[in-house]
Amino acid sequence: MELTIKLPEGPDRVSVTGPGERNLKIIRESLGVAISARGDALRLTGKSEAVGRAAQVLDRLGEAARHDRPISHEQLLDLIATAGSLGAAELRPGASHTNGDTAHDTRQPGPLLDVYLNGRRVKPITAGQRHYVDSLWTHDLTFCVGPAGTGKTYLAVAAAVSMLKRGDVRKLVLVRPAVEAGEKLGFLPGTMQDKVNPYLRPLLDALHDMMPFEQIERFMAVDLIEIVPLAFMRGRTLNDACIICDEAQNTTKSQMLMFLTRMGHGSKMVVTGDTSQIDLDEPRDSGLVDAIRRLGRVKGVAMCALGAADIVRHSLVQRVVEAYEDTPR
Repeated sequence: MELTIKLPEGPDRVSVTGPGERNLKIIRESLGVAISARGDALRLTGKSEAVGRAAQVLDRLGEAARHDRPISHEQLLDLIATAGSLGAAELRPGASHTNGDTAHDTRQPGPLLDVYLNGRRVKPITAGQRHYVDSLWTHDLTFCVGPAGTGKTYLAVAAAVSMLKRGDVRKLVLVRPAVEAGEKLGFLPGTMQDKVNPYLRPLLDALHDMMPFEQIERFMAVDLIEIVPLAFMRGRTLNDACIICDEAQNTTKSQMLMFLTRMGHGSKMVVTGDTSQIDLDEPRDSGLVDAIRRLGRVKGVAMCALGAADIVRHSLVQRVVEAYEDTPR
């Protein structure tokens, strides 16, 4: 498929293409499309789904430029990760296209997750991600394992925020075990919150993509959102809540049992992790691995496995994961 998109003039053009066309290079590498700048237009060539996603990202870059809101490198990667598929009939007015792609894409668009940022919709991209999101809605307990970049945490947080917005749950509880990734950080100064914040930061980063900063602060102040270390969960029962345990491969068996038994009436739980990145001294003690073995056939529990094909970060991440999977350690 080939698509032509008109570029804005003046400084807005650089905001779209990036300094030295950096943004175009990132989009090319991430989505596998060819992009060439000719005068005041961009020509996109590749598979129809990839070209449609690239057009969406470029459209968002143009919109941000018009409103004088520059897009950071991290925000661009997030735009690429969450861009949905577009068919030829859905291309925005002003774009011309020729369809030279004979392969028929039978995949259907996944469900949109309505979050709090105006105009923002989070959408699963791959078949594996769509199955994962469907499981989040239809099961009270969902496990999801997969390598980095597959959207395990991002989609879980998006679904949780969507449930909160719809009124399906009354609060969100985002949980992580405080285990160092192969490094000993030593003594951390400050309050208890200061000490645990580095471990919880990835969850907060995902949340910032779903809600304005002021709203996150307000919801945390009134206890609608909690971001806590796993150790703080002991002794609690959580009703009408969506509870996410991230990096669960670093829980012990007893910690996993403790977490799973926090579920109260009207609650949903999501457990995510990557079994190739266990940072425990004894990997065989991983609570995630143990729970998958024990609960795989339990009624009402969903088990989702994402793979390299579901990676939606930079295309190099997929190749790195594949190289590590193919090479014995």
